[in-house]
Amino acid sequence: MHITFAFLFATTAAVISCNAAVCASAPPASSTQYWITQPVDHFGGAGGATWQQQYLVNATFYQPGGPIYVSTPGESPVNARYIDKSHFTSLAQRTNGLLVTIEHRYFGASNPMPDLSGASLRFLTIENALADFAAFIRVAKRTPSSVFPIPVVANAQVIFGGGSYSGNVAAWMRAKYPDLVLGAWASSAIVYGRLQNYQFDLSFGRHLAQLGCAQRVSQAVSEVDTILLSKNSTQLANMQAKFGIPALSASDSAGLLAAIITIYSMTPVTMVGDQLGSGVCSFFGDTTIKATDAYAAAVRSTIQQAGLTQQALIQIGDSSLGIDNYELGQVNRVWYYMSCTWFGNWQIAPPRDTMLKGYRSQLVNMAYFQTNCPKKFGSGIPVPVDVAAYNRKWFSNLNGVSNVFYTGGSLDIWRDTTVTTSYGTILPPARGSLAVLIDGATHAQDLGADYPSDLGSVRRARSLGDALVKQWLA
Repeated sequence: MHITFAFLFATTAAVISCNAAVCASAPPASSTQYWITQPVDHFGGAGGATWQQQYLVNATFYQPGGPIYVSTPGESPVNARYIDKSHFTSLAQRTNGLLVTIEHRYFGASNPMPDLSGASLRFLTIENALADFAAFIRVAKRTPSSVFPIPVVANAQVIFGGGSYSGNVAAWMRAKYPDLVLGAWASSAIVYGRLQNYQFDLSFGRHLAQLGCAQRVSQAVSEVDTILLSKNSTQLANMQAKFGIPALSASDSAGLLAAIITIYSMTPVTMVGDQLGSGVCSFFGDTTIKATDAYAAAVRSTIQQAGLTQQALIQIGDSSLGIDNYELGQVNRVWYYMSCTWFGNWQIAPPRDTMLKGYRSQLVNMAYFQTNCPKKFGSGIPVPVDVAAYNRKWFSNLNGVSNVFYTGGSLDIWRDTTVTTSYGTILPPARGSLAVLIDGATHAQDLGADYPSDLGSVRRARSLGDALVKQWLA
């Protein structure tokens, strides 16, 4: 996910909207919304049209001369927890820093276009997303009074941080705009694109194996596959009732089960426990219970614990939804567009010819995902997406970039798209940069808020990152 773009500089100045009375008072709550005017297309393709991008500020710890910690929630709506309850919050407190989290274009309330049609989504490019953040940082450095609710010293140092896709953004910002971003903390950054990302399923299996239930889960998935592949509508309906899932097609049922069973794989592992163990593996411990029955019990429990209604399950599982619905606010639709046009990363079962054990249905394959790309976004969407070109452009761009702190968890389900893969670190060392594999950790765990129950490995990784940030700032 990387390229060098010497020519990609914003051509339209960003303008901030801030109530003068509020800006002149004491720091407001970090949930206070601010808006900055951005070009729809930073490179002249939208006739000068503009839109409003939302951001939040936590100025509680700022002292003159302190750094600015910038983040984005990526594919999630902006929320104060990103600046109130993250590791960056404690880091800002110790370094007199100011925290800003900026909503990514096309997510939450930050929409450059009136809908999410394929035509409207054409302005969802990596170049435009990075240029949005660069435009904000330029204003924050040059005229901080126009974007912040308290006095901030001009030309403050900027550290960009994020986890998962947001970690990509952090690393790319350092690579593309080193004049604006001093350093980046890229936690579980999914920087390496994979067209057939069955490694996602293998990573899940490694986590299950550590907990002692991989064999039984794989057996249960295979048994359910005999029903899903049978084309027997009665057996399918009985299976859906047993698992507590809605009446969907066989392939959509397979995709929904894969999504449900992996929910806990993204939760932090702590000294207190591992939710994948209690939420999934605990149901497979009694070998007198059939593997399929244990699987059904685990799925029903997860649905209940996550508070997922039948309608919510349909929204997750029905792949036909969104084909003709262009309304704003559809996170999954926007992410699907990014997968179709950027990096792939289709979370498929290991193909049969690999002879690898899988933990999701064989129906969760390339056809299941790719056929929806032109259906959802128009016939102009190429299938398959050119992931090799994406990696040449965006992953290669990170080679040799200084001042980036990469972290990854040994149990991260996305591990083999990160720098710290299961087969080694895939970026060579660079000045002021460091890649750390966190033993026992899951996805982006080091950027969470600091708790006494955190793993020692997580605390050590944070300490290494903190020391590196202070080195950059020195």
